[in-house]
Amino acid sequence: MGEIQKHIRCREGDVGKYVLIPGDPGRARRIAERLKNAKQIASNREFVVFTGELNGITVSVCSTGIGGPSASIAVEELSRIGAVYFIRVGSAGGRQKDMPIGSLVIATAAYRGDGTSLAYAPLPFPAVADFKVTTALVRACENLGYDYYMGIVYSRDAYYKQDKELNEFLRDAGVVAAEQECATIFTVGSVKHLHVGAILATDSNIWLEKQPTLSEKEEMFKKGEKKAIDVALEAIKILSKEFEA
Repeated sequence: MGEIQKHIRCREGDVGKYVLIPGDPGRARRIAERLKNAKQIASNREFVVFTGELNGITVSVCSTGIGGPSASIAVEELSRIGAVYFIRVGSAGGRQKDMPIGSLVIATAAYRGDGTSLAYAPLPFPAVADFKVTTALVRACENLGYDYYMGIVYSRDAYYKQDKELNEFLRDAGVVAAEQECATIFTVGSVKHLHVGAILATDSNIWLEKQPTLSEKEEMFKKGEKKAIDVALEAIKILSKEFEA
């Protein structure tokens, strides 16, 4: 067997070519529960890895923690041991006034407000989602009858820092959500010739006139998260049947 990877503590043969990469280890476990014969392969720091089956396809799940640095580590190490297709199953803040909490967002590209992607490519280089994965996510939403938003997201590092002028510009420019990993993983995917996409569920929205309580937000997000997992799993079926046939 190959050398074990330093952070995810996995080696070649431990993961499939399709990997779902949520940030939250708890979400990784909830995804794994949807797979057949899922087994926990490793747990180290923020990285919890499971591998199971979906319609006879080997599928893995790896949590990445919060932000670009750890997400880049996960994608780098997973790709070294056989992963090719990556779907981020994440949370995000809605950034359009008409977006209720719990909405689904398919990210097509990301505004690079992170720092990690700069280590891979200079700022003029775009952070763009893979066309195959994005197409499969759209098809999955349509197959499942789920409404969704699609567009550019804003990736940033400092969660609690808000730039009012930038937020207003991004809203007016049509940016649909804010989160912390897409710019990094899309850039890494392009540079490393991997297929990387993202389906997100919104857990907040700074532009809502009436803000729900935290418990109300969490309940709405829980429903959105379940749908996001549905979409990611359906997208893998589509990718394996139609794009890899």
